Amino acid sequence: MRCHWSVAPAQPLLAQRLGAQLGISALLAQCVLNRGLSEPDAIRRFLEPRLAHLSDPFRLPNMDAAVQRLFAALDARESVVVFGDYDADGVTATAVLVEVLNALGLKVDYYLPRRLDEGYGLSQKAAANCLKRFPAQLLIAVDCGSTATDTIQWLRSRGVDVIVLDHHQLAWPPPPATALVNPQLSRVRAQGGPGHDRKLSVDDVQPWPLTELCSVGLAFKLAHALVKHGRAAGLKSAAEFDLRPLLELVALGTVADIVPVTGENRILVSAGLARLSTSIRPGIVALKTVAQCPAALGPYEVGFMLAPRLNAAGRLETAEQALRLLLTKDEAEADALARALDRFNCHRQKIEQSITEEVMAGLESRFDPAKDFVIVEGRAGWHIGVIGIVASRLVQRFHRPAVVIGGEGTRLRGSGRSIEGFDLAAALRTCADLLIDHGGHAMAAGLTIRPENIPALRERLNALAQKMLKPHQLQPQLRLDAEVPLGELSARCTRELDRLKPFGLGNPPVRLLARGLTHHRALQRFGSDRQHVKMWVTDGTATREAVWWGAGNEPLPTGRFDLAFTPVLNNFGERPTVQLRVADWRPATE
Repeated sequence: MRCHWSVAPAQPLLAQRLGAQLGISALLAQCVLNRGLSEPDAIRRFLEPRLAHLSDPFRLPNMDAAVQRLFAALDARESVVVFGDYDADGVTATAVLVEVLNALGLKVDYYLPRRLDEGYGLSQKAAANCLKRFPAQLLIAVDCGSTATDTIQWLRSRGVDVIVLDHHQLAWPPPPATALVNPQLSRVRAQGGPGHDRKLSVDDVQPWPLTELCSVGLAFKLAHALVKHGRAAGLKSAAEFDLRPLLELVALGTVADIVPVTGENRILVSAGLARLSTSIRPGIVALKTVAQCPAALGPYEVGFMLAPRLNAAGRLETAEQALRLLLTKDEAEADALARALDRFNCHRQKIEQSITEEVMAGLESRFDPAKDFVIVEGRAGWHIGVIGIVASRLVQRFHRPAVVIGGEGTRLRGSGRSIEGFDLAAALRTCADLLIDHGGHAMAAGLTIRPENIPALRERLNALAQKMLKPHQLQPQLRLDAEVPLGELSARCTRELDRLKPFGLGNPPVRLLARGLTHHRALQRFGSDRQHVKMWVTDGTATREAVWWGAGNEPLPTGRFDLAFTPVLNNFGERPTVQLRVADWRPATE
């Protein structure tokens, strides 16, 4: 499927002025402008993310109430249980809270629901199982709970207070938690609440958004707030606690949850990746070993090597092994747990591949791009632990929002992934009469449905998408930062562009455009299946090596062509050279 190319509008005068002010090239300045930054101070903070730039954690909604309740639990020697989630964000957030609460002297246990028999989130069944195992006066729901109104009322009726620490969409009115720490709350309040018409007070409107934080980021903010409050109160354990080792967990969960790597997330991920690369935490060391990670870790290694192994156990059975791995201080235990997670991941890959092949085989023959704006596929027996990954594969293949439904019995469960321009969680809200339950984000959501309602869900989602999506949105979008002559791409220039790292959602890798290229010499295929292609391309004044990873059987450029690429440094040889990592090509245009 060919991409829809979109070159960012060039702003040469502004880019040159900013470059002169900041001591950076006009190309880097243009790339920063493309990311929505135009003020010198904001650009400096973006290019030099520092922990000192983190905001006061007490500016989050209800953070003060959460801290006060936890210190009351400490004074009263109450039992506290952290109720987490089974994905990498939930597991790392739970680990952060368990470590800081234990260090401050609270009596804390943890509970992670089982995906297969307890489902997602703070359900009454899971909460009852949690309290049966760990009787507590205070429950902290992390990475879930923002819509669990009935369960939280049930817990309160039994004398259990609830703190919710979550970033997912909210029920309205919000659930009656003792403290609901969710940055979405400031956004909903600022809008007056869904269908809620009232005057706003100063306290209702938060002037800055932290809505991009995932739950492990929120857990770190709570840890920061607890330590800050404890130090002000003269608590010795707070004075001695070092928050910085928690940053590796924050980076791990944040990258895995695919939230924007902008704002505070950029600061947390930058600092956390540096610590991950030199971590002495036994679980991280063991996980890096089984995943065969390089010494220096970036978002790719976290997202595609570490996170899948952390997620695998929770997808198939229980995530407790992943949490124990992050918390253990014992190297032998860490090694055994890491190897167990690696086996889970291999098993998960086989199940996922089988279901993906089954879905693809059916779709390839009947998919109609003119009519199928949303893909909805369901079958009893498909493993609910991997249907979200299968949905992601469908989005990659067809560039359509996709919902995959599996499970057993009369209540099937589905997981969906979306594309830019189609808010999947909002779309599911318009289908509430067809669903037993639903929730999630614009780009990823979950649901519970009766099998007989699947065709109606497919029809309604398609009708919605046909109204909302333009034709170009149904093609993969290739956003290009600038058009450049090849001679401008020096090793120094490429190193400077690395200042934009870490890349991720909201801050994609730099992609550039070179026009009117030709081949300087014959192409070469390489790889075990000759699936990769190496080219030497020239614009008439300079020549650069270009590599198209995974080109497979795609048509190769001929004649004069335009090339979309990311410049990278190739450090093989006597000195680094610039290599172009091909994203796409097209016949030359003027």
